[in-house]
Amino acid sequence: MAKTITLADIAKRVGVSTVTVSKALSGQKGVSEAMRKKIIEIADDLGYHRQERMKRVSAEPRSYNIGVLISDFYLGKYETFYSLFYQQVAAAALARGSFVLMEGISSEEEKECHVPKLVAEGKVDGVIVIGKLSEAYLAMLHKKKALPIVYLDFSTNDSTADAVISNSYYGEYCVTNYLFEHGHRKIGFVGTVLATESITDRYLGYTKSLMEHGGKPEDIIIVPDRDIETGKMYPELEMEFPDKKHMPTAFVCNCDLTASYVVRRLRHDGYRVPEDISVCGYDNYLFPGLCDIPLTTYEVDMKEMAKKAVSIVVHKIEGRPYHAGLSIVEGSLIERESVKTI
Repeated sequence: MAKTITLADIAKRVGVSTVTVSKALSGQKGVSEAMRKKIIEIADDLGYHRQERMKRVSAEPRSYNIGVLISDFYLGKYETFYSLFYQQVAAAALARGSFVLMEGISSEEEKECHVPKLVAEGKVDGVIVIGKLSEAYLAMLHKKKALPIVYLDFSTNDSTADAVISNSYYGEYCVTNYLFEHGHRKIGFVGTVLATESITDRYLGYTKSLMEHGGKPEDIIIVPDRDIETGKMYPELEMEFPDKKHMPTAFVCNCDLTASYVVRRLRHDGYRVPEDISVCGYDNYLFPGLCDIPLTTYEVDMKEMAKKAVSIVVHKIEGRPYHAGLSIVEGSLIERESVKTI
């Protein structure tokens, strides 16, 4: 291994102090032009400048191709939450000098565990999976190709997997506490429990808040919002709401899209929002035009989550140390007009 050339080595050859060498090489005053020229020549002879150039090159971030896999199920009629997540990942990768290639995974490809083209053709150095795919499909990805993989916005039972998620449990806990602070005591949860990890975590945050405010198991009100097998959301008129006698004064919903359905259903049934019933969402993302009342919600920090996912996959590609396992990114409560104090 070649010896590192220091300012002291140059100073010794020239017969001056290291301070003089530093001033000469950095263009500072206090050194004659003749001495500056001599120091630069000696530095060149010793290979100092070549060494410094190599240091700068090695310190520059390398460019990688990062594959992003998203189930076609999540890419629906509207510009979806996961489409925006993809845009944030692409921006975070570009900021690091890397590029993103996206591939949608059809339900058939997922069921048959087909290797994604980006992976099979060796076009990517690492993969970020946005939105949960089946356990069998994820296991296939890990087995078929030894590529660095990071999950974004979901996690699995595999403790060795790297994943970045929002704090769904704490977020819905905060939203439910917010409703209690505004006088509500009978609060319902809208979401199909066990349909996804995030919905289940949000339900658990809701129940924690209820228990801390003296609630009993019989006080829990759940309105499923989607088929647990297919994940397909129910139209608002097919949701099974309590009768008027047992209707809560507020609902916390597992996402803003569900909250928009709830607002429409309540109005269909003759309720005013928020005058009669308050409604809260989650995500702080809703396609324009789906709800005409600004929703109180819990914002998911997509930008920070995307940056963290890209950082982890790049560290894995380069074999550098990183925080392995589950990374949880906090969000923040957004107060708007869909909640009334009672």
